[in-house]
Amino acid sequence: MIVLGLDPSLSCTGWGVVRAEGSRIAHIANGQVKTDAKAPMAQRLDQLHRAVRQVIADYRPDRAACEEVFVNKNPQSTLKLAQARGCVLAACGADGLPVQELAARLVKKAVVGTGGADKTQVQAMLKVLLPGASIAGADAGDALAVAIAAAHLKAA
Repeated sequence: MIVLGLDPSLSCTGWGVVRAEGSRIAHIANGQVKTDAKAPMAQRLDQLHRAVRQVIADYRPDRAACEEVFVNKNPQSTLKLAQARGCVLAACGADGLPVQELAARLVKKAVVGTGGADKTQVQAMLKVLLPGASIAGADAGDALAVAIAAAHLKAA
């Protein structure tokens, strides 16, 4: 089974693709979609939508997983995150791809063993779980963690 993990953000959405065979996980690809903060919102969302659709076309995942929205202290940031998340979910929906939504704490628990893990611990565990994988950046790493968590949770 091929799983696409998504870590949505308006400024930089991470994506990661893994192959799951039972409890074994293998890295396929990962990347980040960065948008120009000076561009109009509609243009940024369109860029994000098209990029995720292209990832789906390139890697043909069987399913996707996306991190749930968390509430920031800044309501404007939360709204932008929700718009980006809606955009990536719509991209999956346009291709008929089922999407599993996971809380950040659940992703951390599935990958590291504790829901309170920090980003450093998640990144270190990715090196153990995906040896030799070149990770495009922190957001791509987070997306790979989402994909791994979804694969493990489906296998359980």
